Amino acid sequence: MTKLLTLALKVTLAVLLSTRLASAHELNPAVADVTVAPEAVQMEVTFTAEAMIAGLDRSENINTDDMENGGEYTRLRLLSGEEMSQAFREAWPALADGFNISTDGQRVPLELTDITITEDPDPGLPRTTRITLLGTLPPGDAPVTIGWSGSYGPLVLRQVGGGADAYSDFLNPGATSEPLPRNGEIVTEGWLPLFARYIVVGFEHILPLGLDHILFVLGLFFFSLHLRPLLYQVTAFTLAHTVTLAMASLGIVTISPAIVEPLIAASIVYVAVENIMGAKLGWHRIAIVTVFGLLHGLGFASVLGEVGLEPSRFITGLIGFNVGVEIGQLTIISAALILIYAATAAARHAKLPPEEAPAEVMQVLYRSVSLAGSIVIALIGAYWVIERTLL
Repeated sequence: MTKLLTLALKVTLAVLLSTRLASAHELNPAVADVTVAPEAVQMEVTFTAEAMIAGLDRSENINTDDMENGGEYTRLRLLSGEEMSQAFREAWPALADGFNISTDGQRVPLELTDITITEDPDPGLPRTTRITLLGTLPPGDAPVTIGWSGSYGPLVLRQVGGGADAYSDFLNPGATSEPLPRNGEIVTEGWLPLFARYIVVGFEHILPLGLDHILFVLGLFFFSLHLRPLLYQVTAFTLAHTVTLAMASLGIVTISPAIVEPLIAASIVYVAVENIMGAKLGWHRIAIVTVFGLLHGLGFASVLGEVGLEPSRFITGLIGFNVGVEIGQLTIISAALILIYAATAAARHAKLPPEEAPAEVMQVLYRSVSLAGSIVIALIGAYWVIERTLL
């Protein structure tokens, strides 16, 4: 039995370390409103300037505290708006190299014409900066493509002046937009490519970027190894976050991240503590998971809300995003199950006493992993509650 418990501890560490445990200080994707005219291209970009100046690499991770140069990012966050504006103007010549605007194979130089930065930021939240960039296009009618360095992170790109059919896209780090015509034509996208693209966006918002949601889903998995409790919880969570995701993305519900983020952390603590206490499945657990699903939907909403899809395309994007989120959640649960099954097989080959049946071995492993994992998840969630409210 000692060997079995030791194996269970190793499995617990494998499950939790695979989530790349770190502080979940998330940055929203940047948003660029683009106007393409025959002779010029203009971009109004809303983003977190401190991350760009500090040189944070956001190509794989949107958490700040575990990144190289995270200390510089924190220092810049404490500057006044005027000081940050000056810092950005000084850094702009180097930062401009990361912007990739081109036409007919030629790079378009960009001029920084305006910058607006929040004067008195909340030091506990990312600060918003808005810049206006202007690029003069060479003669001709070749379309314009837009992107930026992968290290700058994801970019929400929106075409200005196109009405309901205007091009909008969520560009993954380093990706480039569709060619945008100079003659006023609108770039449109069919529902199937849009649907497929948002499946990828939803999946990536869970793996690898959604550490909060990864731990919450693991908390649901650690409640019971049986299918019915897991199915009920995941279904309730999914339906709930779909509702608030849609409402928040459309602007029907607006709640500050300063409120939502600590509550999401608290939800992680709650489900983990219930697991530790050995709670049974009932309407109370389902109701709590539903409420927490509503909170997590608000956490997802920044992606679809910033893209600004029109109603006819929003539904397609919403469904695709949710499909991607569900695939991500199922991937987490499947990976945890595979580890449990693999550990069970390893235990059986470790010459355990013959009275230990395979089903019993698996139950012991699961209970040990569930307890240890829930304790770790509760501690991480409790730290995030403190960090997001007091630090």
